[in-house]
Amino acid sequence: MIRFEHTRKLYDGAAAIRELNLDIQQGELLVLLGPSGSGKSTVLKMVNRMVSHDGGHIFFNGQDINSFNVQDLRRRMGYAIQSVGLFPHRTVAQNIATVPKLLGWDAHRVQARVYELLKLLALDPEPYASRYPHQLSGGQQQRVGVARAMAADPDVLLMDEPFGALDPVTRAALQLTLKTIHRATGKTILFVTHDIDEALLLATRIVLLNQGRIAQVGTPLELLQQPANDFVADFLGRADLGLKQLSLRTIAPHIQAIEGTEPIHAIAHTATLREAISQMAALHVSTLCVTDAAGTLLGQVRAADLLENQHA
Repeated sequence: MIRFEHTRKLYDGAAAIRELNLDIQQGELLVLLGPSGSGKSTVLKMVNRMVSHDGGHIFFNGQDINSFNVQDLRRRMGYAIQSVGLFPHRTVAQNIATVPKLLGWDAHRVQARVYELLKLLALDPEPYASRYPHQLSGGQQQRVGVARAMAADPDVLLMDEPFGALDPVTRAALQLTLKTIHRATGKTILFVTHDIDEALLLATRIVLLNQGRIAQVGTPLELLQQPANDFVADFLGRADLGLKQLSLRTIAPHIQAIEGTEPIHAIAHTATLREAISQMAALHVSTLCVTDAAGTLLGQVRAADLLENQHA
């Protein structure tokens, strides 16, 4: 889908990106993670030529990006940023419809797409389509920004710290929404963040950058369980790597039949190991009932089993 070959970028003679070699597969939710100044946003912006690279090559669907008309390239890549950038004088529907209208879609198709995306992003079309950006909360504006980026069904969705300015509750809700969108659409997403927990939650793979170079590439569990060097271990938080691993695993594989007295307290089968252990600690219990979405009892989980099997 996207390939970097020996890609370099200089700013005032200093290397921001050094010899980047990376293959991004179709359908990935790839997170670019790293400290400030590591080159995350530069990598993202080079993909749609908002920033030009100074050496090497970048390929999109097998074709060098410099061979594309830049406007055609960008229309194939949705772009969502932290500041949203909605047009204040346009309604929500008009904002989302920006690129489809540029592409000449007919009015019926545009409206259908606007309503489809509003529903996907948990915004009821009836009240929200006709509202203006100033009538929305920050989280709602960010949802509209994501909808606008997806409106023309782009091949790739580029997201540059889109949730960074939001409060923790809204941010968590939008992270879950993005995971739902990724599962539902299979869209290739490149996501920039400096937030480790956000990267671990969202990514199918993480590219951890340091001073313009790749420090490690892998799944969240691979980075946590097999950090390539001291920088990776320290950046991810050496002291709580185990806790972070617990956040990536669900309790579902550890559900057992109830033996003896049924536990008093229950937890959803979709809970993570960390959530289950935290709830046990708060309730001063070592066993919880597990229920499905309908409230049907599935069995139980025990603290000893969850902790013993965290590396399984």
